[in-house]
Amino acid sequence: MATRCPWPRPLSLSGCCLLLLVLGSPRFFQSHAVEVDVKDHSNTTCIYAKWMMSFLIKYETNSSEYKNATLDLTSPNVTHDRSTCGNKTHAPLLAVEFGAGHSWSINFTKTNETYQGNSISFTYNTSDPVFKDAKTKGLITVVVKDTLPPVQLNTVYKCHHLDSIEVANVSQFFWDVTLQAFVQNGTVSKNDSTCEADRSTVAPTTVANLTTTPITTASSPLPTTTSKPVEKPLTGNYSLKDGDKTCLLATLGLQLNVSQEKPVLVNINPKTTYVTGSCGNTSATLRLNDSNSRFIDFTFAVKNTSANTQRFYLKEVNITLISSINGSEPLNAGNNNLSIWDTFLGSSYMCQKEQTVLVTEELQIHTFDLRIQPFRVQDNKYSKAEECFADSDLNFLIPIVVGVALGFLIILVFISYVIGRRKSRTGYQSV
Repeated sequence: MATRCPWPRPLSLSGCCLLLLVLGSPRFFQSHAVEVDVKDHSNTTCIYAKWMMSFLIKYETNSSEYKNATLDLTSPNVTHDRSTCGNKTHAPLLAVEFGAGHSWSINFTKTNETYQGNSISFTYNTSDPVFKDAKTKGLITVVVKDTLPPVQLNTVYKCHHLDSIEVANVSQFFWDVTLQAFVQNGTVSKNDSTCEADRSTVAPTTVANLTTTPITTASSPLPTTTSKPVEKPLTGNYSLKDGDKTCLLATLGLQLNVSQEKPVLVNINPKTTYVTGSCGNTSATLRLNDSNSRFIDFTFAVKNTSANTQRFYLKEVNITLISSINGSEPLNAGNNNLSIWDTFLGSSYMCQKEQTVLVTEELQIHTFDLRIQPFRVQDNKYSKAEECFADSDLNFLIPIVVGVALGFLIILVFISYVIGRRKSRTGYQSV
């Protein structure tokens, strides 16, 4: 399962290449701008590209827990030895090597009118110390086919907006992209083709298909300030499909509580939020991208409480804040030791009351009007809900309060009746 991402992939090369990597200022996980000028044997530019890129990788530890690692291109030993301009038998390839054996590459094709990326390959080395206590050591490669629309020849593709590719346990982030493949006459074109995300602020439906839905942002790239919301967040309805069947349902309002520099509340707007994720028999993940460079992952698991009883629960939450909030630093945080939202497998979990999920001391999630079912969804509908303690307690107290009020009213009526009877008897005796 792969989820689409960044640039309408292009690039072309021919023969030996010259690659210039220029490091810029950090934006996300200390990632730097990469500027590429690829030249052929005659020292003529065949491709020009400049972009920002970072990686977020989920891996298993020796204790069977899952952690996140981040990679960027700040390493001083970035190379491009495998880049090639291509020939009649081999497609043009842009390949960058960095860090402790990590590499990223993309190859390209063209027609008479357009150019386009073909596939993206990313290899990471879990022997790198950044993968602390990794269970599996060595090189791991993920490949995703690039399916974004083609770009007209002699046109520079530009996309400042953040976008991402997700495949396996790897998220690849791209932004501030400027690119032209198959450069004509060695001169980068002055004609621009702007990505749709930069042109539009309208987001698509929040109902996503596991195999086709892109995580594409739909607002200003990497904003540095966010106004504090004063109202309860809107409730969003999200779902995942496995083929043509719904495999996960979620309804909730979300609010982030970030306290890096000073406490800030951020409401997640479901109208501009994309959903992706994965479904399984014993594990499921819901990923929300709110189109403001904020990614929230909820991972659910199944446990056996007895020989014949299974329950599901929220096991892990991971949050990536790529854009700053009121001047705070970009943040990647997670908690993989949760055991909440617990209910019987085949049921749904519901809690209308506000709940707080502790991610770290600097980051919490507040949920409102929550209902979730990550397993065994039937006919695209929620199964019978098991309510949280707060709701159950409220439902239990309401009839008690009503009963007490009715009892008090009955006592008042009875007292009034007795007093009235006594007054009546007194009146008879006077006569």
